Order: sequence, then C-alpha cells, then structure tokens
Amino acid sequence: MSASDRQKHQALVVDDEPTIVELLGITLEGMGLEVRACHSLAEAFAALAAGPPSLCLTDLRLGDGSGMQLLQKIRERYPQVPVAVITAYASAEGAVEAMRAGAFDFMTKPIELARLRRLVAEAIALGELPREVEDLSERLVGRSPAMVALRERVRLLGRSNAPVHIRGESGTGKELVAQAIHDASPRRDKAFIAVNCGAIPENLMESEFFGAEKGAYSGAVQRREGLFLAANGGTLFLDEIAELPLTTQVKLLRVLQERVVRPLGGLREIGVDIRLICATHRDLRRMVAEGTFREDLFYRINVVPVEIPPLRERREDIPVLAEALLERLCQRHGRPIASLEAEALAWLSTRDFPGNVRELENLLERALALQSRPLLRREDLELTPTTTAPLPSLPDTPTGADTALAQRLAEAESRYLASLQTRFRERPEELARTLGISLQSLRLRLAQGGPALDS
Repeated sequence: MSASDRQKHQALVVDDEPTIVELLGITLEGMGLEVRACHSLAEAFAALAAGPPSLCLTDLRLGDGSGMQLLQKIRERYPQVPVAVITAYASAEGAVEAMRAGAFDFMTKPIELARLRRLVAEAIALGELPREVEDLSERLVGRSPAMVALRERVRLLGRSNAPVHIRGESGTGKELVAQAIHDASPRRDKAFIAVNCGAIPENLMESEFFGAEKGAYSGAVQRREGLFLAANGGTLFLDEIAELPLTTQVKLLRVLQERVVRPLGGLREIGVDIRLICATHRDLRRMVAEGTFREDLFYRINVVPVEIPPLRERREDIPVLAEALLERLCQRHGRPIASLEAEALAWLSTRDFPGNVRELENLLERALALQSRPLLRREDLELTPTTTAPLPSLPDTPTGADTALAQRLAEAESRYLASLQTRFRERPEELARTLGISLQSLRLRLAQGGPALDS
C-alpha cells in the first residue's frame, strides 16, 4: 500500500495516558495514517459521532469508563471497523474478554512498536478485503441452518485475530473450517500450517513446535525452525490439541501470552505473530476437571468456540454433499463425472455416518473404484464394504493348543495388506482411505510385520 493510499485511512486512538497517545500517534502518522487522539471515553464518543475511523486502538481502562463500552458502541454502529484493545496486564484476561466481544486483536503494555505496525497493517488490510473473499458454500457444503450459520461465523472470524477452538467429531471437517477462516482473513497470502498434535512423539514436541539450535540435543545436526516460526505472519492450526502432554501445554501457554519462542538450545527469544486455531473431538472442559488439560491454556485457546455438527444432525445436507464429493473424486481420479440415482441419494440420507463426511467420502470412493458406469445405484453403495478386496481365507489347519489364534489373524491381515498394497502401489494415501484408517495408522500396521510402505 502506497503512502497516498494510506492517507485515506484514519485511526482513532484512545488512552488516558498522554505519553501512550503520543507514542501511538507518532507511530501511526509515520505509517501515513491520520490520527484522532482522545484521552477519555467521552472524547472518543464525540469523535465517533463525526464518522467512523478506519481502525480504533483503545485502552481497556479509561478514567471515565471502559474500552469495552467503546468497543460495543463501534460494534453496534460500525461493525466493519476493526478495534484493537490495549491492556497493561500480562494475564490479558480483559483482552480475551474483549476479543470474545468482537475485538480484532490486543496489545499489552509496554507497547512493542514492530508488533503495533503489523497489527495496524492487518487492520487496514481488513478494510481492503473483498466483501466476499470466496463463496464458502463451495467448500463448506450444505443448506441446513447449521451450515449456513457456520459459513457466516467463518466470514466473521476472518475479520479477527482471536484464537479459535473448533470442536467436532472425527471426520466433520475441522481442518477445512480452519483453512476457510485463514483464507477469509488478511493472512490469506501467508502460511497456513496444520499439525496433528497426536502424531508428534512427546520427546520431539518442543523442537517441532519451537525449533532447536544445531547441537541442542543428540542428532540435531542442523538448526530447526519449528512450526511457530514457520507459520510466522500466518495461521497455525493445531489439530487434536487435547493430545498435548502437560509439559508442552505450559510452554504453549507462555508462547500465546508473550508471543515469543525460544528454540531449544537457543540463547534469545524470537517474536512471533501467528493466528492460532485449535481443534479436538474431545471435551476439554471435562479434561480440565480431570486435571489432564490446563485450565489457563483452555481459557486462552477457547476465545471463540466453533462447533461443527455431525452429519447425522444435518441429514438434509447429505444429498448435496454426496454430489459435491462425487464430482471432486471424479476430477481427482481423472474420470468422467458420475452421479447418484435418486434412490441411492435417499438411502444415503438414512445412514448415521459415525465417521461423518470422511466416511461418506470413503464410501463414494470405493463405489467409484468398483463401478465404471456414470450413474451409481444404491446397490453399488451397499456392496462396497464387502467387495473392495475379500479377506483371504485362513489356512485349513487344525487348531492346536500350540497355535495362537492371534498369530493366525495377524498372518491373515499381513497377507490382506500385501494384496492391497500391490493394487495401490506408490499410492499409500488411497490405500489408507480404502481401509478407512489414517495414513499414520496404516504405517503402524505395516511396521508391525507387514510389507514395506512406499513413501
């Protein structure tokens, strides 16, 4: 953005400390913004009456009131104006409350000028986002009231830096929602990094998250950046955050509070600017009560909760979702677009789908793999669980006391996996989807005596 473009923007700065107002004013004017300085809530209300600013920076504690009152007034009259709050308290409990009420972001005193400039640039960029970043119905498919509300929530969250906690059963599309929030935000051109917390060994978590210097531990032959630094300026999505051990939870909390990371073996802290989105299918409140998840961390990540309903609670979405998934699958496999008979769609709508959208996608992909006709029938879907690849029969040998049933089953499973691996050679992701398990689970199965997995 050029200086002439910035000159169009006006910032409302509210703080009862004259030195803070002066500091903020000098910094923002240096960025080419016009500054309206106010030292009280009354002055801020009067300035607001003259018209909406491009952004507002307000202290939470003012001599004649609270910055929350100003935030609420702006939200009522000018909901498009981003508001960032300033607090002098390291715990930032008031800032978390403000972000739940709709604040764009927060800063703690003493103010770090580099972070202030990033925050202001992001706030200005919000006003320059197109009204509809994209048609979310293309990605978050469904016409049910729950999905309409979810898409609207995603659009609103794109205008905030507030931490988001996504809850939903396995297979509901938590990462898809996180990606949509990122793409609807000013950070959309920066990195979106997704990580499954349950897939990282506990002894590697600190170096994976925060980085490590060369020689920090045995085997550290080069410097490791870490996920927080890799996502700097963008969004970090921590899936299954409930799997984090308590020791890592403590370190994660400090990063969220201080916005700095110290790589393992490092001597200095490095500032980070990320949007954090977390997800889990577990009940974190219950885990807090059981002592397996830190209450203070839960408080920091659960600023804006987002609930994704299971597929069985929005059955009216199943037909349109099935058609959309079928089209994507056909494009992925380079085959003509197939469709579903009305009876097949009606049958799908009666199913509970405990695996949610992922299970529906697996079912459709298996049907496509077994049928070449352009119109899939109900029987094509019903037969898929048993026709993908039959289990080899167990050897016809007597069951003696020296033959363990578990060993025979393991041998049968190994032969079954070997036959499937031949079919899906160099396509481990498709093999995992066909089996209805994760790639990590597949690798574990194969490591336990099965054939080697091509990577």
